Amino acid sequence: MDTITCIKTRRSVRKFLDKKVEREVVEQMVELAKWAPSWNNCKAVRYTVVDQEENLKKLAKNWMAPENIHIVDNAPLVFVVSNVKKRSGYERDGYTCTDKGDAWEMFDAGTACQTLCLAANEMGLGTVIMGTFDEEGVSLWLDLPENETIIAMVACGYPEVIPNSPRRKEVSEILRYQA
Repeated sequence: MDTITCIKTRRSVRKFLDKKVEREVVEQMVELAKWAPSWNNCKAVRYTVVDQEENLKKLAKNWMAPENIHIVDNAPLVFVVSNVKKRSGYERDGYTCTDKGDAWEMFDAGTACQTLCLAANEMGLGTVIMGTFDEEGVSLWLDLPENETIIAMVACGYPEVIPNSPRRKEVSEILRYQA
C-alpha cells in the first residue's frame, strides 16, 4: 500500500473479528512505530500490550470509561502507550527550552500512536486511539515504572467492520497563508 492510500484509508475501528493478532505482527508494528520522530530523538514512548482475554475483560470492566468498555471487551489486544516523564521537551540536564514544557510528551506520543495506527492499517489491522480511562488504576495494575505516565490506549485487531470515512473539511477551511 502506498503512503497516501494508507493515510486516507486508516479509520477508527471499534469492532474486531475474534482472531488473535500474532506477536510477530505486534512486534513489526512497534518496529515501525519506533521510527516516529521525537523531541531531541529521546524516544520516550513505551508500549505495553494487553492481549490475554481475561486481562482485556479486567481492563474493560475496571478502568475504561463507559464509551470504551465495549471496544476493549471486543479487541484482541490493546496497546497501553506510555511516556517516560521529563524526557520529551527536556534537555539532558533537565532544562526545558520550550514554553510547552512536559506538554511535548503528548506530541511525541501522538506521533508514535499515529505511526502505530498507520503500520497496523498497512498490515490489514484496525485501530482506535482511546483517551478516557483510569490512568492511575491501569498504571498500578500493569505495575508500570513510576517514571512513566500513560498517554493513550490503542485497541487493535482485524476489523469486523471498516467504517466509512467521516466528512473532512475542505483544505480552504483549515489552511492559511501569512499575508
